[in-house]
Amino acid sequence: MTVDDILRENERRREVLLRPYDPVAGDPGDGPRVAFHLPGLSPHPLWLPEPMLADPLCVALLRAGSLDDYIEKTRGAEPSEWLRSKTREEFRRLRLRHDFPFWAATCAYIKRKGGGEDVLFTLNPPQRLLVEALESQRRAGEPIRLILLKARQWGGSTCVQLYMAWLQLVHLEGLNSLIIAHQGVATDEIKDMFDRMMASYPATLLYPPGEKPPKGEKRMERVGRSGSAFRIPARNCKVKVGSAERPDSCRGGDYNLVHCSEVGIWKATKEKTPEQLLRSACSGVLLRPLTMIVFESTANGTGNFFHREYEAARRGDSQFRPLFIPWFAIPQYSAPLAEARAFAGELLRMRAQTVATSDRRQPGRYLWQLWERGATLEAIRWYVDERMKYSDHGLMAAEYPSDDIEAFVHSGARVFDKYKVEDLRRGCRAPRWRGEVSSDAPEGRGALAGLRFVEDECGRLAVWALPDADRSVSDRYLAVVDIGGRSDKADWSVVAVFDRKFMLDGGRPALVAQWRGHSDMDLLAWNALRIAAFYQEALLVVESNTLETRDRDRQVDGDQSGFILNQLRDVYPNLYARRRSEEDIRQGIPTKYGFHTNVATKPMIISTLIKVIRERLYAERDEACLDEYLTYERRPNGSYGALPGRHDDLLMTRAIALHICFHEMPAPRHVARCRRLAAVSARARPSTAATI
Repeated sequence: MTVDDILRENERRREVLLRPYDPVAGDPGDGPRVAFHLPGLSPHPLWLPEPMLADPLCVALLRAGSLDDYIEKTRGAEPSEWLRSKTREEFRRLRLRHDFPFWAATCAYIKRKGGGEDVLFTLNPPQRLLVEALESQRRAGEPIRLILLKARQWGGSTCVQLYMAWLQLVHLEGLNSLIIAHQGVATDEIKDMFDRMMASYPATLLYPPGEKPPKGEKRMERVGRSGSAFRIPARNCKVKVGSAERPDSCRGGDYNLVHCSEVGIWKATKEKTPEQLLRSACSGVLLRPLTMIVFESTANGTGNFFHREYEAARRGDSQFRPLFIPWFAIPQYSAPLAEARAFAGELLRMRAQTVATSDRRQPGRYLWQLWERGATLEAIRWYVDERMKYSDHGLMAAEYPSDDIEAFVHSGARVFDKYKVEDLRRGCRAPRWRGEVSSDAPEGRGALAGLRFVEDECGRLAVWALPDADRSVSDRYLAVVDIGGRSDKADWSVVAVFDRKFMLDGGRPALVAQWRGHSDMDLLAWNALRIAAFYQEALLVVESNTLETRDRDRQVDGDQSGFILNQLRDVYPNLYARRRSEEDIRQGIPTKYGFHTNVATKPMIISTLIKVIRERLYAERDEACLDEYLTYERRPNGSYGALPGRHDDLLMTRAIALHICFHEMPAPRHVARCRRLAAVSARARPSTAATI
């Protein structure tokens, strides 16, 4: 890419971000839309939501070909201005029901930012992304469930609240809403916004066509004495506002729409934690269409409720869909460039720089990554200037996150170079098969008989490459087991299989299969044995800490930690064992199987993993492992671990496997057919670690 290429692409991005937006005429970028033009109905062509065109009114208008022809065919009368006006109003009401941006830009007044008279609500670019996320669920007839991770000051909360008002005022009578802010001041602002919007809302739209408002009826009236709830009589619905500071104001009830604002900074009180508060507020919302729950916030550290819920949504383990809005999608975060060519040239020249020149700057590689993600040069210029306010990147990232990983601030130092981790992403892909390895018996020697892969889309074994039928390469496969727990809340158990064949020609080992799930330890061990045996009797390495910790917790007599591993040893010829010293041999200390992670070995294997990632010495296939790399830290006390709410089970299988792959296993080599049986016979003896 040249400087001229960057400048051309930057101009294209600016045109997309800053192009004129006309929600009254409709914009083709607002969800699936179709061009619509009917003479006499509108002076200009319209872009209408696609579902709207299936309505009988639109179908009849299109068949008629013009407004006057429609009146003649359906009304049986001579077209008049009164009939034309009536038909246009019918069409407008239909569009208000299908087209939120149109409703907002023609009916909903909000306070002008910076002062002045109230203005109609026209969506900005990030608000359009938010509305499309909400609308995609509504159009599909699904309950609306969204968790929004955002940068500051682009009107996300206002947009959510007005979207709820649209459902209440236009779609269905009797929809009650609950809005919970993080503090009382924010609650007052929400109430003021509704007051402004309702004060100028067209009264005729609150009632069916032709029906006049009852004399003396208020648009809004207070409910109870607290002043936190009010009713809209014409729509038979309530709006209640509360704050996390006052838990009693947030009790759930007959609510269909719930918006929880700035959840990440909610504080626990003597009465309730944020989790209890949200459970109370949302428990009554049924899982039905035209119900809605939105959690939105800027990030505020890891391990809290908002972080856990966002991660669950990101993994697909939640009712909620995640939505992240990066700061560079917000037009106001940009700065003019006096010399765009010079800035682009500097960006290109420094794109490989990985070390910042001060703690108030980001290295050139990071700025280049912003460009690759879609930021304009003007946005990057703004970021450079704004970054100088902060002495730590984490503080800047919490306010203006570039992605949904760096948004969550943590106190430790990341272990792995983010840029090097991202380089591994190019090798990641979806597995080709899913299933389980089966055998003639669940355990014992029968577990090695009749080995076969059974495809099952619900299987927990992801397979990128099946074992090669060619057995002419020795020491080819390596399988590592990280033992978790049996319950859904426990750590995951993982079996990762690596193929070392490519190392013959100076290539890299590659992940070829991975099992991840929850299981009893003994069942996991036999399952791992089947997987390893299926892959040409791979060297099977079991991380033994969990087994040994379990024995200590039970306070059993004697060392029973090797019981399960000894069972495997009796039937499997290629089980990893720790190297015994000369003194151990003299004293007759038995061989210990499994890899033990401790204060001596953990820094060793993590150091190996740092080098392997830095130099891209292996091929990763699972993007979930890269997420673990990016959220692994060295803590202030010097220990290693995952951020609160995160896991490191995939990471540990890589750390152990790659250390053994490069430092302990013999190099793979071609073997003649006549020597192959001898190689298999040699593997009948326990495998031991080489000298490190």
